[in-house]
Amino acid sequence: MQLSLSVRIAEAACKTRLNVPFEHLVGLAVRHGYRAICMRASAAGVQTSADELARMRSIVEDAGLCVSMVTADSNVPLNNARGPESLRDIGPSVRVAELLGCDLIRVCLKSNDDIHWARQAADAAAERGIRLAHQCHTTTLFEQIERSLEVLAEIDRDNFGVIYEPANLLLCGEPYGLAALQALSPYLMNVYVQNHRLDPEGPEELETWCRGPVRFHHLPVWEEGGVDFPSVVDALRQIGYHGYLTIHQHYAHLMGPDEAAEKSADYFRSCGGFDAT
Repeated sequence: MQLSLSVRIAEAACKTRLNVPFEHLVGLAVRHGYRAICMRASAAGVQTSADELARMRSIVEDAGLCVSMVTADSNVPLNNARGPESLRDIGPSVRVAELLGCDLIRVCLKSNDDIHWARQAADAAAERGIRLAHQCHTTTLFEQIERSLEVLAEIDRDNFGVIYEPANLLLCGEPYGLAALQALSPYLMNVYVQNHRLDPEGPEELETWCRGPVRFHHLPVWEEGGVDFPSVVDALRQIGYHGYLTIHQHYAHLMGPDEAAEKSADYFRSCGGFDAT
């Protein structure tokens, strides 16, 4: 496995801008041995000019890194009613991915009607050698393992897969260990990690379709009491996963990006299974 650093670690709460310059995040990734940057529209997306995307790609590649995935439309991570719209016209997202030298795009499905558009988007992306993937995420068709597998079978495209993310599965009361990964492994295209601790009196709340509102605490990935990451990493090794594990934690209200990038990398390397830097 290889570590990837999401620009989300320095993203403002609005999810549409960064709190630090992009170049600073790239420097952190290099300093702490990450192999890639996970790009979101808060840094660059469908709103970004071709010249600026080319400049950012040069910054990444000159640093010896690559872009592991793009979330090109801010509505996708916002997971709002407009999240699936990019499926109806995947071209702008494909443009972003190509200009950043990346072959994986995160998308969003929130209704059964979106399945048809996901097929069409996957076919259009396949013509350009691009893959699409959906995160395990609350209030989407990928909240629960069984439904996720049904949707993936309905889409039935080799270039459409899943981003395994155990914290969202935890919020939905779903298993996230070895059995879950074995079920998802034929479709597994990326891994996101962030940490939550369930607490009925917790300060944070997210709506789920399967359980209603769920309250929790955001935790640094290395803090115990939330996701059991040593078992997650062990399960990933057992299924033979060799792709990216992306630090996806929203750290802006917990600590600065410098500390977050360093401690997250150190923690996951201590779990084993990562390529030497």
